[in-house]
Amino acid sequence: MSNLTLEVELECQVVQGCEAVDKIIEPRERDLGGFSVRRVLPSHQQRMVGPWIFFDHMGPADFPAGQGINVRPHPHINIATVTYLFEGEILHRDSLGSLQPIRPGDINLMVAGAGIVHSERERDEVRSLPHPLHGLQLWLALPERDEECLPEFHHYPSADIPTIDVEGVQVRVMMGSAFGVTSPVKTFAKTLYVEAHLQAGQRLTIPPAEERAIYVASGELRARDNHIPEFGMAVLKDAEGVEIEAVQPSRIAIIGGEHIVERHIEWNFVSSRRERIDQAVEDWKSGHFAKVPGDEQEFIPFPGS
Repeated sequence: MSNLTLEVELECQVVQGCEAVDKIIEPRERDLGGFSVRRVLPSHQQRMVGPWIFFDHMGPADFPAGQGINVRPHPHINIATVTYLFEGEILHRDSLGSLQPIRPGDINLMVAGAGIVHSERERDEVRSLPHPLHGLQLWLALPERDEECLPEFHHYPSADIPTIDVEGVQVRVMMGSAFGVTSPVKTFAKTLYVEAHLQAGQRLTIPPAEERAIYVASGELRARDNHIPEFGMAVLKDAEGVEIEAVQPSRIAIIGGEHIVERHIEWNFVSSRRERIDQAVEDWKSGHFAKVPGDEQEFIPFPGS
């Protein structure tokens, strides 16, 4: 998704944790016209978790026929975007010529590197009928050595993402390595991204990483003395053997990885260098980014221009 304004870091309600949990972030819901988005990262209280610099929870939404996602072409630099749907479908196009429907369980990895433009719309067959949309979109800050790499696009069908049973808990290792398995999804820094479904009373030990957080997409968790509500993100301390328990049936995302030096961020641009963002803003205003084949007529202007 594209940021609609220059306001990227949002105020969230923060509860201080204890023992294993540093803080619990509860994002505010934003209405984007027909569907809601909860932005957890970046916030004023927590800008990054490992290499993850952006975390949006889209929906759940139910669109009537004729309405739906319609995000015009917009640019990114120095990051990789990760799109994952629980329900619905998004049609991805980008300036490399990629044309890919994203469906539930798939992982779309778009590496912006030196610069890419993409749009997120829907196929006519989807838009012509009532349809849902629900999922997560995340951004990874690329390590400094990779920030200006050539842009890439990778699509991983649901069947390629390893699913394992961890003492009765269904777990998908989306990116990185956890519970003895490794995801095929390309990474740059050490990265952790795991999805898990827990029934009430089930427990799961969080895999290790330099920095970690747990997001509750649905349900409710307990971590030692901490209550983690639905739509809350618990940022963990550097503690071993952190175990969570589902208070009710829960769907969660575990993210983390190695510490990355804090990044500058403005609109859809992220970089370790402020001057690189200034350049990208001018390049977008001047029309110097590549066009999206099949979606050349529209674009999102830089806010305020």
